[in-house]
Amino acid sequence: MHVLRLVIAVVWILFWVYWFASAVSAKQRAVGSRRWSLGGVTALGIVIMLRVFRSGSLEVHSPVLGTIGAVLVAAGLGLAVWARIHLGRNWGMPMSQKAEPELVTSGPYRLVRHPIYSGLLLATFGTALVTNLIGLIIAAVLVGYFYYAATVEERNLTATFPTTYPAYKDSTKMLIPFLL
Repeated sequence: MHVLRLVIAVVWILFWVYWFASAVSAKQRAVGSRRWSLGGVTALGIVIMLRVFRSGSLEVHSPVLGTIGAVLVAAGLGLAVWARIHLGRNWGMPMSQKAEPELVTSGPYRLVRHPIYSGLLLATFGTALVTNLIGLIIAAVLVGYFYYAATVEERNLTATFPTTYPAYKDSTKMLIPFLL
């Protein structure tokens, strides 16, 4: 289990390096768009994840849960990266608006309206199964944050694409295919 935890930690580090490096090519924010800095949230997340990886309480010792968790981490981060690549330059920080926006409804966006959030939630849940069940608290907090962010983004998208976004919203679930 120790090796699996180390692999999961390295995968998360590589994911965040890719994520921040790819942010350089994103479109500019729209004039008047709110700027949301995730610096503090990211720092808090890193501290919490380090505590989860180091804490002995509620530590998971089951190889079965570890394997399931590793698969969920891989699937979740894979979904988030696929969605990020598919968005291309349209990607931005949560709840930000882009200059010259485009509505993307293909690729992973056919499955859910917010596949990046879905992928990160899945990966966080998987990490908790591999390392420490305290991580489930992190996943619960992220569910609230991502639901709020998605709601704000959807208001913006409805205002920006009044004829196409409502139809897309009616035909595609928010975070979990076929459910939510």
